[in-house]
Amino acid sequence: MEKLLEVKDLCKSFGDHLVLNHINTTINKGDVLCLVGPSGGGKSTFLRTLNLLEVPTSGQIYFEGIDITNSKTNIDEIRKKIGMVFQHFNLFPHLTILENMTLAPKKILKLSEDNANNKAKELLKRVGLIDKINTYPNMLSGGQKQRVAIVRSLMMNPDVMLFDEPTSALDPEMVGEVLDVMKELAREKMTMVVVTHEMGFAKEVANRVAFLDEGQFAYENTPKLFFENPNNDRLKSFLSKVL
Repeated sequence: MEKLLEVKDLCKSFGDHLVLNHINTTINKGDVLCLVGPSGGGKSTFLRTLNLLEVPTSGQIYFEGIDITNSKTNIDEIRKKIGMVFQHFNLFPHLTILENMTLAPKKILKLSEDNANNKAKELLKRVGLIDKINTYPNMLSGGQKQRVAIVRSLMMNPDVMLFDEPTSALDPEMVGEVLDVMKELAREKMTMVVVTHEMGFAKEVANRVAFLDEGQFAYENTPKLFFENPNNDRLKSFLSKVL
């Protein structure tokens, strides 16, 4: 297995509040790791440390063998390879969908306008939104915005995709269209770390599921063993509420 991310003794505190408590884990190329657990357990904070949107208090994170927590590491170079999809889309409202998708590739990857436009069209076709290419975000539904946010990240050819509860802000009828795009990425062996409340998605798509509770990976296993043989009372209580 090729290591993509390695987390060693990771801690994160906000003042006196310890949010991440000595986490150790490895994410291999092609993994789909779903992070589940109660609110306040540290899921989103952990995810955001993986590209240093949250700077750890202590511990190390290695991405493709590079210690990104080392102050000498150029984190902007690393972030080119790490896609991030948030709850609330974060599209630029004053730019068209095409402009949203091509801004970073042209500025950061130095793609020509033709190459960037062609790639954007290809990705929008893939998620069924080619007819929205010249519209603005406020003309899209929540599910459409999130699909654009996903393919906007794919424009950068990332080695890993981080998803922070990508369906939590959506109306129920829009959740499936976003999960379908993520399932396709998983089939194509995209490495993904997903904070989610969608247990069906975790069962179907993940190869690993981790229960974050009180800032720790309290339990981690394959989906089958995770859901059929929970190993502690807090996990059993959590699953009884969400399944």
